[in-house]
Amino acid sequence: MENLSKVLSMNRQPLSGQLYKYTNVVKGWQYRWFSVDAQAGLLSYYLCEPSGDDSSSSHIVSGTPRGQVHLAGAVICPSDEDSKTFTVNCASGDMLKLRAVDARARQEWVDGLRAIVESHSNSTGTALPPRDQLAAHDAFGAARQQLQQTELSNAALARAIENLSSPLSHTDPDLLVVKALSAASTHCLLQCLGLLQRHQELAPDSRLEQSF
Repeated sequence: MENLSKVLSMNRQPLSGQLYKYTNVVKGWQYRWFSVDAQAGLLSYYLCEPSGDDSSSSHIVSGTPRGQVHLAGAVICPSDEDSKTFTVNCASGDMLKLRAVDARARQEWVDGLRAIVESHSNSTGTALPPRDQLAAHDAFGAARQQLQQTELSNAALARAIENLSSPLSHTDPDLLVVKALSAASTHCLLQCLGLLQRHQELAPDSRLEQSF
């Protein structure tokens, strides 16, 4: 537990706070207060609601956790759908889909939870996914976010070209080529990223088949 204590002591904020938890299609995202018992390796969440006029503060409705999951053997993954969402995939099969207030807060939660997972998994002898798989997942997420930003820039470029007035025209051949190339290049990169990510997901299964 010594390494875990060092990691947690370096964090500016304690590993607790407000997160949105995805419940189901009907209820969607629910506001919850999350806290971690680092020594026990437990992630707990509570019903909470905003207090006063400050939306950044809240109070816990009940002192009894709404739910708890063990972190030993869990896999913590940032989502590639946006810069705020991440998942906690537990060894028991339970999965929590959570959303932080911003990208920085998500990274603090991911780093903190991974440190606790590693400490408790090592102490219990639970197998962890290779570090290179986690690093690859993070890299794919970062690349997808950059390409999504590029798509937004392409859309802005297209609107700017379409709104051009004299002496330039939106039908200028050179501008049409720029518009088409920017969209085609981004689409091609997204397809390549999807193929690489699919290959990465299948790679562990391929190595397993070759070992028999």
